[in-house]
Amino acid sequence: MAEEGTLLSDPVAIRPVAGRIDAVVTVPGSKSITNRALLCAALAAGTSRLEGVLFADDTDAMLGCVSALGASVEIDRARCVVTVQGTGGRILDPQTPLDARQSGTTARFIAASLLLSPQGRLLGASPQMRDRPMGPTFEALRALGAQVDDGERPGHLPATISGAAQHRQPTVVLPGDVSSQFISGLLLVAPCLAHGLRIELSTAAVSAPYLSMTISVMRSFGARVTTAGGVFVVEPGGYRACDYSIEPDASAASYFFAAAAICGGRVRIDGLGDRSIQGDVGFVDVLADMGAVVERGPSSITVAGGELRGIDVDLSDISDTAQTLAAVAVFANGATRVRGIGFIRAKETDRIAAVVTELRRCGIGAVETDDGFEITPA
Repeated sequence: MAEEGTLLSDPVAIRPVAGRIDAVVTVPGSKSITNRALLCAALAAGTSRLEGVLFADDTDAMLGCVSALGASVEIDRARCVVTVQGTGGRILDPQTPLDARQSGTTARFIAASLLLSPQGRLLGASPQMRDRPMGPTFEALRALGAQVDDGERPGHLPATISGAAQHRQPTVVLPGDVSSQFISGLLLVAPCLAHGLRIELSTAAVSAPYLSMTISVMRSFGARVTTAGGVFVVEPGGYRACDYSIEPDASAASYFFAAAAICGGRVRIDGLGDRSIQGDVGFVDVLADMGAVVERGPSSITVAGGELRGIDVDLSDISDTAQTLAAVAVFANGATRVRGIGFIRAKETDRIAAVVTELRRCGIGAVETDDGFEITPA
């Protein structure tokens, strides 16, 4: 029975698939790319048109925040299009409240963007997001001269943030092993700083493909970024408006690829392929290692079922697919060990504990480890 005050989703009846599946699936746009593109467009000079936009709570939070920063936004939900008149790297609205809701990307990205605000702005969030860490972002902002008042609960939202004038290219040092979102937030605002920014990582980055995604989106909007050996250098110069097409969400696609692997059928998803900027397309390589049949093309990926076997795999670069892989592992011959994902305990919930708990409720052998989990099919 749920504890008093716990909010539960409405129950959903799930009917087993009768036989093999054979489908071409249309997947909504990438949440991660959408939020990066929205912020770049909002800070750009000129009008940008974004196609394939995902509309969800996280992206609605970003839309609300960029509007509150002064960008003019026109939304066509039916066509998944957003048109943004950017601010040219300035904060034009000094008063409208900022609410990140439950969105980690919105919280980390908007907090960093307040380096551009000459006046203190209060950034709020949902109770759930208030429990998630913001310390690395706040420490970096302070190192850059910003004022951060997080006195209600240090290292967490809500916080009031105001920027500071720069006199030289600054350097900040960030940990890479907590969340790539802290790094991406600083990267995204950097082109709009008077002297750019140099970021040095004190530890190896987790979810490194998300940093590559951030840089790819930035470059599409005209930013100049170089990276080598855990050092990122962003030149000043701002962003240029552009027309930008957002890929289907590779994390969401993983569910359908997993269904094909489990059910012995076949699923094709268009819009993802060899040129994808999303690291989570690498999930299909993990499925291939388990015995699924994978076909990659320049603009589509097809997965077909095979005889699945357990594997030992490091998912630190594609941690958002860990729960999906856990479901696949249940149907494999032999145990599966997932490593390198200890940092996902600090997401909206402890994802490692959650997946192990729910699998055990289904009678599956599952145990937590320090940095992941092990699953032994019944």
